[in-house]
Amino acid sequence: MPHRPHEGPAPNHDHDADHQSPPGANGAAGPGDYLTGERIVARPLVPGVSVADLIDGSFQAYNAGRINEAARLFARRMLDPEQDVTICLTIAGAMTPAGVGGGIITLMERGAIDFMVSTGANLYHDIHHALNYALHRGTFKLSDTELHEAGVIRIYDVLFRDEVLLDTDRFLREIFKTFPQRPMSTAELHYLIGQKLLELGVDAEHSVLALAARWNVPIYTSSPGDSSIGMNLARHQLDGGGLTIDPFFDVHETTAIVHAATRNGVIILGGGSPKNFYLQTQPQLWEVLGINKGGHDFFIQITQDAPHWGGLSGATPSEAVSWGKIKPDMLEDTVVVYADTTIAFPLIAAYAVSVAAPRTRKELYRRLPELMTALREAYARGAGKPGDPAASEAEAGKVEIDRDR
Repeated sequence: MPHRPHEGPAPNHDHDADHQSPPGANGAAGPGDYLTGERIVARPLVPGVSVADLIDGSFQAYNAGRINEAARLFARRMLDPEQDVTICLTIAGAMTPAGVGGGIITLMERGAIDFMVSTGANLYHDIHHALNYALHRGTFKLSDTELHEAGVIRIYDVLFRDEVLLDTDRFLREIFKTFPQRPMSTAELHYLIGQKLLELGVDAEHSVLALAARWNVPIYTSSPGDSSIGMNLARHQLDGGGLTIDPFFDVHETTAIVHAATRNGVIILGGGSPKNFYLQTQPQLWEVLGINKGGHDFFIQITQDAPHWGGLSGATPSEAVSWGKIKPDMLEDTVVVYADTTIAFPLIAAYAVSVAAPRTRKELYRRLPELMTALREAYARGAGKPGDPAASEAEAGKVEIDRDR
């Protein structure tokens, strides 16, 4: 039997005309219901092609196709001012040692990232750039025993002297002494570190922490003890300091940010604890506080983890729907890119810079006290039924979760 023509519907032969049904009749879809995407074309590459043209024209299928979808979703939907999306970036994996912070800084400056959840290690290694401590391109084809003897640290193919760690540690312990000696959120701790980097740093313009402080972009760490920042803060306590991190402040503040947003969206680099810490804000609202926003609106993830291992890093947006983390009717506005983050993220960021206009920065760090007030009031109204002890405590202000900034 000959193939159908490349374009248009199948021919209507007289001998079976009585047996044919139009596409979609009786619940059955026809070819036209599926073949709605852009036609794949083998477009030649030309000298000087832009990132946007490359992604739009040549990234047509497989994970190149997913990068195309993610770039368009970010630039044309999430950054559309009319959508008014509050955008979080979550960061896992050793991104700042590899220089990925440059793209993050650009997006922050253009109002394309409103707050972040990161591993502490990424923020610690970001400090090296601000202090002008050199990290070098290298190779993974080295003897780690010989590197250790030479006093060189290796992160795959990134190499640097061990003095970089020791000097950064000393810097942290000295500035910790100048901070308020009381419990605080990780966002406040990182803001204070960023301010010191702006004041004392040699090369603060290349630091995510420093410029986040300048632009009032809150940065949270879901596991504050799991990095050299937390390790040095632990030593500060042993030395008699009163500065501590209360992780529940982070739960309150991230939930307050999500609660106040018109729409919520996320770009997830890797996965891990930062991914869950952001996504859990919706269950915190509906499951724990009795305030149902229905879930997040936009979801982009770059990962190498598959869902069938059962780990959070590979969990799909559709699975997140079952937890109330993603709105069911917004699944079309979710993309998972299975790729190396150091390749995919700069491409997506460069596309957004090329295609989308800058947005007005939300400067959420300055607004945290008012957002917390709004969350407390909504909790008292929504979860607080007559006679509910939790509601009466919230209304009476017995649960005090704000601090002077």
